[in-house]
Amino acid sequence: MTELPAHAAPPRIGALDLVRGVAVLGILAINIGGFAGPVAAVLSPNLPTPGTFADEAWFAFALLVFEGKMRALFSLLFGASLALFIERANAAGKPGELLQMRRLGWLALFGYLHFLLLWWGDILFAYALAGLAALAFRHYPLKGLATGALLLFAGWHLALAAESWPLARSEAQVLAGTATPAAAAEYRAARADAAERTAREMAAYRQGFAAQAAGKLQHHAAEPLDAALGTMGEIVPLMLLGIVLYRSGFFSGKWPRPALRWLAVGGIGGGGALTLAFIAWAWPLHFPPVLMNLAFASGLAIPHLLMMLGYAAALMLAAPRLAETRLGGRLIAAGRMAFSNYLGMTVVMTFIFYGWGLGLVGTVPPRWQGLFVLGGWALMLGWSKPWLARFRQGPLEWVWRSLTYWRF
Repeated sequence: MTELPAHAAPPRIGALDLVRGVAVLGILAINIGGFAGPVAAVLSPNLPTPGTFADEAWFAFALLVFEGKMRALFSLLFGASLALFIERANAAGKPGELLQMRRLGWLALFGYLHFLLLWWGDILFAYALAGLAALAFRHYPLKGLATGALLLFAGWHLALAAESWPLARSEAQVLAGTATPAAAAEYRAARADAAERTAREMAAYRQGFAAQAAGKLQHHAAEPLDAALGTMGEIVPLMLLGIVLYRSGFFSGKWPRPALRWLAVGGIGGGGALTLAFIAWAWPLHFPPVLMNLAFASGLAIPHLLMMLGYAAALMLAAPRLAETRLGGRLIAAGRMAFSNYLGMTVVMTFIFYGWGLGLVGTVPPRWQGLFVLGGWALMLGWSKPWLARFRQGPLEWVWRSLTYWRF
């Protein structure tokens, strides 16, 4: 693909905003478990207490449709946006790469403050570090870049799976009643320790705003960096794939529709079948925590990747018509304000669940969390378009851009 001449600024890509809008809505469907608390509940609908069939059904549905796919889609779009931002800045006669690095530096600060002041599940800090790594490879040939990204993605997750499999196998033996007494006792002790940590965590969530922030700063100050380093092998390859797709014209309508249909059907069908097979295996076991941690961290990485690419292709196929509808217009607006919507949902949901707000943490089981997701979707779709009818960008997008260019 030939680079655009310096005077030709790439136009804003509505389809990219549309896909981003779907992704930011979908992320809430996964984050809601973390907001409702505790962290352990993200791994299993039977933590910290046994759930009902309805709880497990919602968990299985979210696992099939949203888990891993939305975060991967957001990472893919972030990579595409990295390249688009630099091209637009260069076309305007500005130092695109320098501005992008400054932009990522501010994002790291936003992410750390997001973690410190609001929620443990921040991804912005990790995105900032991964974005800096991805920038170093953005000029590589497309074929080599795609191959390297896929190899890094697969190798990283295979290594994690190999490291975690012995623990999952030990858990399976305990649950089946075939473990040695010593192994069973060790497993029970580990679960007791986890329950104790969860109790301390829930007590912290019930504290006031200042106490929560002070506790994080005192006891978990390095957590964003640790989380970022622990996910680089997933996020960086996905960002690189986003750069590949952007440079190949995927988001600007240059891919032939038969190729998009093949990717949509193959990705969603293949990845969905693998995910359903896993659910059919894990559900009768009631989604045990060690197995689910292995699945989320590495075991389902390939199905997640396939479904994410299938979702992206399906949305690109639908974009020309969907963008003309009322829903499509609102999704595009939500995508243009993804930064404001992502952080805005943290404010809303932590107010609902944490002690400095309504204090519902730990009281809403998985079977009811979908209602909060629908409410969050209504808020994002409801306010984004009217805001953009009056302003050029979202409020946090404006702050971020002003800091990047160092002018209002």
